[in-house]
Amino acid sequence: MLHVVTADEAGKRTDVFVASLARSSRTLAAESAKRGEVLVNGAPAKPSRLLEAGDVLEFEIPPRPEIVARPEEIALDVVYEDDDLLVVNKPAGMVTHPARGAPSGTLVNAALAHAGRLPGDALRPGLVHRLDRDTSGLIVVAKNDETLRALKAEMKARRIEREYVAIVCGVPQPREGTIEGAIGRDPRNRLRFAIVAGGKPAITQYAVREAFPKHAEVAFRLQTGRTHQIRVHLAAYGHPILNDPLYGKREARFDLPGQALHARRLAFRHPRTGDALVFEAEPPPAYARARAIVACSS
Repeated sequence: MLHVVTADEAGKRTDVFVASLARSSRTLAAESAKRGEVLVNGAPAKPSRLLEAGDVLEFEIPPRPEIVARPEEIALDVVYEDDDLLVVNKPAGMVTHPARGAPSGTLVNAALAHAGRLPGDALRPGLVHRLDRDTSGLIVVAKNDETLRALKAEMKARRIEREYVAIVCGVPQPREGTIEGAIGRDPRNRLRFAIVAGGKPAITQYAVREAFPKHAEVAFRLQTGRTHQIRVHLAAYGHPILNDPLYGKREARFDLPGQALHARRLAFRHPRTGDALVFEAEPPPAYARARAIVACSS
């Protein structure tokens, strides 16, 4: 595409202006400029260059390749399986479904290879709920359309019980209670979420399981399921989760890939039989080692 910058357009950053012309993201425009594919007056331009009236822009922003969830032979820790659903104990460090930056190697890729076919969205097939990449624990995957619809309805009606455990900094007071705060994108950092006016309602129940000198192990039950909910609420409450790189701080003495958070219990009624299903999975060894360290810290 060829464009001559007008007086009204002067002063804009090259990447921002190219993105607006190409109707693409600023990230794509900046990446293209860094590869030398955005020219100003015939020469490669830096993404941050401020444009002047009369500058001749030449560029072509290629579309991102489509992300497709494909089966991959990846080991799964299957806790339960029948013809309708699959319950998996996800390891910390595994992304739940394909996305930009993680197009493969996810739980969905592994589940597709395991089950053969999953219903629903092309990138999130079978998923009733999700877990953050570095959060370990139990997740249920539907294997047919009827099960997916039924479990999503149960989740929306808050009839699927999910309990988490985490190691947090400090000891929450009171030791049992409810945290409420609407969650939305952090206006200062789009990679984070925060308690913001106009956000989606979020309610987290908590109870201290054991207090240590400078930390505590806390159990959580979610009444809502917002992105990063427990992590956002605990950080806002002044007790960020141990080793959380986004809402707290990473500590080299722990071999955790990220936050010390584990989905330990999952309970719901089977959508076809009506049987009560209850699953529990203890935290992984890295979490247990981190717990032992904070228990001995003075």
